[in-house]
Amino acid sequence: MGKLLIPFLILFNFSLSAFAQATLIKGSVKDALTLGPIMDVTVVIEETQQTTFTNAKGEFIFSTNVPLGEQVLKISKPGYLPKRYPIVVNQGKTVDISDMTMDIDISVSADQFTITLSDDELNDDIGGADNISGLLSSSQDVFQRTAAFEFSASFFNVRGLDSENATILINGIEMNKLYNGRPQWSNWGGLNDMMRNQELSTGLAPSAYNFGGILGSTNINTRASNYREGGQLTYSSSNRSYTNRLMASYATGLIENGWAFAVMIGRRWGDEGYQDATLYDSNSFFTSVEKKINDNHSINLTSIYAPNSRGKSSPNTQEVYDLKGIKYNEYWGYLDGEKRNSRIKEVKEPILMLNHFWDISSKTSLNTNLGYQFGQLGNSRLEYSGGANPSPAYYQYLPSYALSDSEGPDYALAYQLEQNFLNDGQIDWERIFDANLTNNISGLNATYVLYEDRSDDKQLTLNSILSSELTENILLNTAINYQTLKSENFGKIIDVLGSNTGVLNVDSFDNYQYDAQNPNRVVGQGDKYKYNYNLFADIISGYAQAQFKYNKVDFYVSGNITNTKYQREGLWEHSRFAGDGSFGKGEELSFTGFGAKAGATYKITGKHLIDMNGGYITKAPSLRNTYSNSRENHNIVQNIDEEKISTADISYIFRSPIVKAKVTGFYSKLEDANEVGFYFADGLSGDDIQDNDTAAFVQEVLQGVDKKNFGVEVGIEAQVTPSIKLKGAASVGQYTYDNNPNLYLTSSSFTGPRGSINYGEANLKNYKVAGGSQRAFSAGFEYRDPEFWWVGATANAFTNTYLDINTLTRTKNFYLDADGLPFNDYDPDIASKLLKQEKFDDYLVVNLIGGKSWKIDNYFVGFFASIGNVFNQEYKTGGYEQGRNANYRELRDDNANPIRVFGPKYWYGRGSTYFINTYFRF
Repeated sequence: MGKLLIPFLILFNFSLSAFAQATLIKGSVKDALTLGPIMDVTVVIEETQQTTFTNAKGEFIFSTNVPLGEQVLKISKPGYLPKRYPIVVNQGKTVDISDMTMDIDISVSADQFTITLSDDELNDDIGGADNISGLLSSSQDVFQRTAAFEFSASFFNVRGLDSENATILINGIEMNKLYNGRPQWSNWGGLNDMMRNQELSTGLAPSAYNFGGILGSTNINTRASNYREGGQLTYSSSNRSYTNRLMASYATGLIENGWAFAVMIGRRWGDEGYQDATLYDSNSFFTSVEKKINDNHSINLTSIYAPNSRGKSSPNTQEVYDLKGIKYNEYWGYLDGEKRNSRIKEVKEPILMLNHFWDISSKTSLNTNLGYQFGQLGNSRLEYSGGANPSPAYYQYLPSYALSDSEGPDYALAYQLEQNFLNDGQIDWERIFDANLTNNISGLNATYVLYEDRSDDKQLTLNSILSSELTENILLNTAINYQTLKSENFGKIIDVLGSNTGVLNVDSFDNYQYDAQNPNRVVGQGDKYKYNYNLFADIISGYAQAQFKYNKVDFYVSGNITNTKYQREGLWEHSRFAGDGSFGKGEELSFTGFGAKAGATYKITGKHLIDMNGGYITKAPSLRNTYSNSRENHNIVQNIDEEKISTADISYIFRSPIVKAKVTGFYSKLEDANEVGFYFADGLSGDDIQDNDTAAFVQEVLQGVDKKNFGVEVGIEAQVTPSIKLKGAASVGQYTYDNNPNLYLTSSSFTGPRGSINYGEANLKNYKVAGGSQRAFSAGFEYRDPEFWWVGATANAFTNTYLDINTLTRTKNFYLDADGLPFNDYDPDIASKLLKQEKFDDYLVVNLIGGKSWKIDNYFVGFFASIGNVFNQEYKTGGYEQGRNANYRELRDDNANPIRVFGPKYWYGRGSTYFINTYFRF
């Protein structure tokens, strides 16, 4: 590191000599209430219209062609009231006008609206809305804002990447889940007022807290002294995820004896969102207490608890949507006159944080953090051991099943099934209870139970973050981080649905014992069921980063190294994997990852900039993609290795008092990734299939997956008048598989020694990676009246959205019969059509927003509303091919039916929706 610094220090000394006789204007801008630095403030010398912008520390500098004499600096930024400061500039002197302040514009309701909208869209159970990077951030980058607040309803992925590639932190503590790498947004949902203090680094841009992902990092600061003194009451109504929301928050600011307090409570609830029976029940609690010990030391304690329950909605085939509409949800039925959803996601994971802030000197600070998160996450579902499938949309209950009869279409039965589905088409809870009550009379166990898949995590995080301004031009950031996780995973019976006994803890499909050491055990309400194991993870990492800032160029270099250890502990022995295959502790895995990135910003002029970034990262696979089936055994994904990511981008940036624009070209290559999926497959070939049955519940493992993403992002906004702003954004990308990875299936139904069948290469190269539109465009305007009312509208177009393909059908299993020989009636032309990836129709969504705010004495009252999808456009946002037809003959025959029996399942976007918000700030 010292050798690397030598040339930079030499360059720094030359810079000092050059500035010795220079005429400079420099300064900084802070928020008048919080005294925190404000980034991206436009600073203009009025006489010459020279323009610059504040950096992340709120600082700016003019050093070229500085005019002499009496001058006026104008500072402005959306959301703040502009100000003018008179100064006097003398030859060879430095004018230092630090700590200028800006007041919040009370008509900033638009920002409050967008944050509220994003919170409402965070339903991570319907196709991946959680994949938007920085959803809760009010970024001043117009493209990032548009992606978060306009594209999110269509499950748009920034640069085609999932949210595991963005790092979310609270007070410097990483919040991404170790299981899948993604943040669990609902853990702090409904706490909007307390989540506003954010520092956002997009892409590879440097962060003061950690190395970050290739989509950037966001640090949410909950330090009590940073909140504006005062309180706010908010009520909202919507028909999206929840129906009602109440929030109340208050902060004292720094008071006597160095104390500061911030508190918030909130509630969101509703019997039904946009989809049928998608209940919402959430409470949110937040406290932050800070004690300023002296001028150098402060301690802050934060507690966050946001327990929430959400009713899930189902993906459906096109046949189902055609019959019941896009609001249809198969997961519910009436019980005692009320809608009861069988699939509820419940999250109860409190967060506790203790933070120590040490200002070692005026230029060096050390932030040490301790975080502990614990609690439970559950997803419920109906189990039907030995009973009929309770799903009302089960394929045998739909008209397509009767029309596909091998002896010819049965139109009478098809009509009867259609009418049954149209007139009801929901779970028959009464029939389920009757079945169990009948079993009680016969002395039998339950046929149906309601159980949940549970993960009870305990995670401890400890880190220390050092920031030091080595010189006026060089900033050093370093950090060391330790995380340890114990994740208890098990099934749990929620309701025996009228049974007197319970259900047998045995696999009804294969008759294997889930707990071989306690065979044929009957489990009842509150008991563990199906599986019981622990996952352990220990991670230690460190990073260092140096930022260099000069007159014409800023640049940075950053590196990190991470050691990750995983281990599984089976608490039950699965009889299919008896011995050392499932019970006790398995092999301890160790991965070493490292990352390096660098970037530079070249300032052609104050208005024209070029920004370049590049990086290479290796990282451990997530826990989810490390074990092929952790519920049953210790088996590790074959040939597992660290994932590799190469990425680069280059941007042209134009910034003036009227127009701000940015054009970015980006490229990412992801290599050696693993993907583990779970589904029921039909039409399997291979010698290890039990009893020559070609159907099984399988775990699909794609190993060594490469993906290539490249494209262009554009964002532009123009303040054409003091009241009117025009804005536009676009993302044009191509996201494809870049190789043919290996695919194998595992299943307890397979007779091989590891319970797996290897199908070799999956021919995926050049198929599109599903995950929202690969091309998205937005255009809109905002009008802000001097009387503090405003309106806005956007039109958003989406194209190149693709169905997620079933990878098994792209292997040799597609053309092999059950005997392992090729189908004798295989037609390559028909096969090519069957394997063509579905591309969804393009669509346009128009959104309207507007609001009004008032200042009454020292109080503020505001109102705003939005209408999403004004013209009620119906559109597919995602979906996937089913695995039930995994070979050529079955897929061909299914496509030949009048209506496909096992057609793809889709997610549709919401139709017209509304959101209304009122607040009172004091």
